[in-house]
Amino acid sequence: MRLVLLGLPGAGKGTQGDRLAEKYSIPHISTGGLVRSVIDSGLKLGEIFNAYIAKGNLVPDEYMMEMLRQRILADDCRNGWILDGFPRTVAQAKRLDQMLEHETEVLDRAIDIRISGEEAVLRITNRRICRSCGQIYSIEHSPEKVKGFCDKCGEPLYQRPDDNVEVARLRIKVYMEQTHPCVHYYAQTGRLTSVNGEQDIDAVFADLQAAVAVLYAKKAGGQK
Repeated sequence: MRLVLLGLPGAGKGTQGDRLAEKYSIPHISTGGLVRSVIDSGLKLGEIFNAYIAKGNLVPDEYMMEMLRQRILADDCRNGWILDGFPRTVAQAKRLDQMLEHETEVLDRAIDIRISGEEAVLRITNRRICRSCGQIYSIEHSPEKVKGFCDKCGEPLYQRPDDNVEVARLRIKVYMEQTHPCVHYYAQTGRLTSVNGEQDIDAVFADLQAAVAVLYAKKAGGQK
């Protein structure tokens, strides 16, 4: 099962991607985390990435595609994967399709976790992150048990300096201009499922599981 998660910043792609990955025993591939791991790897590709990022530039698509190609061909991706943070443009979505076709694979579904812009701003500004393990908390929806400290590892939580109203609104504007058209691209090719992301976390996950179950049933029945 090969899935792409779409949705505004704060929609819960990371949280739901992790839960789906655990449920179906396939990797949740966050491209942000993948870029960081490539940079830290000491490999030539990491040096190339760092040279662009250090100058404040975006990593060109050809390098991003090569990074993804290497990752999805890894042994743990044989039964599928969940991609979060890519594609960010329709051009990238098309290149992803081309790459998968070259590897005789297909993207089964893009899932759009829908929330409003107002909800996205609220979630982003309420977000707290563990400095050690990266676990994410929400002051309103999923607070930590001991204020200021991670439930998992006990380390301090912090608020990212860019998790403020002004930056959140800018990120939403960029998403709507650059990434939201991917929703229409996948809809036009018959590969889009939308779920209401403003429900509680468990209800969103239930809807995602239902959507994935339909895909598994179709695969079992030999349908495309």
